[in-house]
Amino acid sequence: MELAQIGAQRTKTVLILMSDTGGGHRASAEAIRDAFNIEFGDEYRVIVKDVWKEYTGWPLNDMERSYKFMVKHVQLWKVAFHSTSPKWIHSCYLAAIAAYYAKEVEAGLMEYKPDIIISVHPLMQHIPLWVLKWQGLQKKVVFVTVITDLNSCHPTWFHPRVNRCYCPSNEVAKRALIDGLDDSQVRVFGLPVRPSFARAVLSKDELRKELEMHPTLPAVLLMGGGEGMGPVKKTAIALGESLFDSETRKPIGQLIIICGRNKSLVSTLEAEEWKIPTKVRGFEKQMEKWMGACDCIITKAGPGTIAEALIRGLPIILNDYIPGQEKGNVPYVVDNGAGIFTRSPKETAKIVSEWFSTKTDELKRMSENSLKLAQPEAVFDIVKDIDELASQRGPLASLPYEFTSSFTCLI
Repeated sequence: MELAQIGAQRTKTVLILMSDTGGGHRASAEAIRDAFNIEFGDEYRVIVKDVWKEYTGWPLNDMERSYKFMVKHVQLWKVAFHSTSPKWIHSCYLAAIAAYYAKEVEAGLMEYKPDIIISVHPLMQHIPLWVLKWQGLQKKVVFVTVITDLNSCHPTWFHPRVNRCYCPSNEVAKRALIDGLDDSQVRVFGLPVRPSFARAVLSKDELRKELEMHPTLPAVLLMGGGEGMGPVKKTAIALGESLFDSETRKPIGQLIIICGRNKSLVSTLEAEEWKIPTKVRGFEKQMEKWMGACDCIITKAGPGTIAEALIRGLPIILNDYIPGQEKGNVPYVVDNGAGIFTRSPKETAKIVSEWFSTKTDELKRMSENSLKLAQPEAVFDIVKDIDELASQRGPLASLPYEFTSSFTCLI
């Protein structure tokens, strides 16, 4: 049998490296996995793994808990983000970590023997690429980075030895070039979001019927993120007042609150006596339907939620952001006319009530601007380009491989 035939028949393995430091990394990883399945079926076996948690020790295996602690104390996270930005600093600590944990990372790669490695986390480039380099596998294994920060991002996202760096915006692409990547390595396709957002959904009327919402009242979607963080309660109560017309004694809008995993918040809001039609939900897996049924959204500046809202053409009110990687998302939305930033629950409620009454033209204009920014096909463009990269490796790269002597003995 010819080598080309062997390569064509063998299912390729894709290993996606992620970490649950924020919900966006896993969401992007799962979106890429689903897009591979839709586009290529059994041609690829896609595995999503937190290699740090499963194969290494402290501090890498504790990143999720450490990150959640720091973002609850935002000044601590701000210091950590900016103090590790200089290249000489993060290069030193990544080299130190590699000296301790390269053997474990090597074991993870040996277990899956990937043909393609996709990193969706800023700390998932350097050590795996060092392993591939010392094993002489760089010309065999395709390694790409998919950046999941929309506008401002940490320099550790950029590594000169990746085959491709997929940037969600032109602003991030410019930073990639400044940090030493070549034009040929950089592609701007957008942020990968779940394929269900890119595919046709039911009309707004049908969605509202399915979700048991009021059929005609304009709807605002209030998001608290996966953990139900932010000023959700105060904003919800303010909206409950502002969307009720005291003169006619009738509501001018309806409210959908997504509390995430915050069960205490769900209980508290369900106990409220609402003057307007209100639905309180916990963690939701069908956000494309709730967004499709609403007319605007209130959320913190998480990149995934912003990208999804843009695809649905929702005007966005940003009420908070995490210093560092989310700060740049605010001007990305505001400067492009797709939304507004305010931390004040009362101001937020006032804006929504005006959008639903006297400023409907502004609401419509922002909806049109959101659709202009949207990139619904981003995840499919990314997996198609990765498939093209893999095909360029030729038949020898498609043959099964074994690792050579342990990488750790070379450090």
